[in-house]
Amino acid sequence: MNIVKRAALYVARKKFCRLAIQEHADLKGLRKKPSASVMAGLVLIAFSYAIGLPAVIALGILAVWLNEPLLGVVGAPLTYAVSTIVFIIGIRLAGRKVFVVFSMWVVRVVLEKILGEDVRAVCDSRPHNRQAPGESV
Repeated sequence: MNIVKRAALYVARKKFCRLAIQEHADLKGLRKKPSASVMAGLVLIAFSYAIGLPAVIALGILAVWLNEPLLGVVGAPLTYAVSTIVFIIGIRLAGRKVFVVFSMWVVRVVLEKILGEDVRAVCDSRPHNRQAPGESV
């Protein structure tokens, strides 16, 4: 068994991942029309990806081209920090429920792709009576 599959088995045994697999997490919780703050949050999350790594690479190329290493040494981490802050603000605006539903879906899909049929052996198939992710009591 390769190291990626072993790592995926380890992660699949964790509570959040096991729950995502057992409940066959999907994106049904996101079917209703999103509010303005959710849309703004999703736009900020997408924007953070656009300014993150591409801007760091562009600054690195610009630093080499202008022969100004300080531009890359200071500018790249600063740009990446701004990108991370924009991402966090986007998550806050989008809301916890959207983030949890999407995260559970991604975890389930990735683990099922890596583990294949072994994913069912990790988790017992007993249904759980619990509240939906992101809902408060």
